[in-house]
Amino acid sequence: MTDLEFLDQAEHLLSAVEQACDRLNDETEADIDNQRSGGMITLSFPNRSQIIVNLQKPLHEVWMAAKSGGYHYRFVQGAWQDTKGQGEFFASLSRYASEQAGLPVVFNAT
Repeated sequence: MTDLEFLDQAEHLLSAVEQACDRLNDETEADIDNQRSGGMITLSFPNRSQIIVNLQKPLHEVWMAAKSGGYHYRFVQGAWQDTKGQGEFFASLSRYASEQAGLPVVFNAT
């Protein structure tokens, strides 16, 4: 993957996270605040916990820090996969955000 391909895929991921937060706030009582600064998005929950999604450009990875731990993802075969085989980014973000929001929320790539 070239740097340009990584940036294109990573921008799509960050935009999808932002759009999902807007949708979730409209459709549920999740009240997830999202702030973007360059290649980083901070999701803040009513209980004051956070999830941070950050681009690691030199490694062509996306890192996620949640209450449950830190995770690294690479774009493989059309999806962002955990580098330790722990699953796909949006499925993981949905699980961690649901835990921190205290209600089921679903993030997806579209």
